[in-house]
Amino acid sequence: MLTPGEGNKKEGIDQPTINPDDLVDIRDVVIHTDLPKEERIADFIKQIKNPYLFKCGNMVVECEFSQTEATLSDRLEQYMRMVDHWR
Repeated sequence: MLTPGEGNKKEGIDQPTINPDDLVDIRDVVIHTDLPKEERIADFIKQIKNPYLFKCGNMVVECEFSQTEATLSDRLEQYMRMVDHWR
């Protein structure tokens, strides 16, 4: 399990050998909105065990982040423009 201070730590993950049954299903994670932000983050990490590798149903989800100033909103907007361009 990752602790909140470990950051983007994915080293040692071998995708082909991952057993989906060993991963936490994000649909089972409960976000306690009554907790302060820092405690909410810590609780999420405690529940999901590894925020960079989990499952949603029978789909394995692996997250990776680039070192960039672009936000998720920036990237989603860029993606939507690209999709509109191809229509």
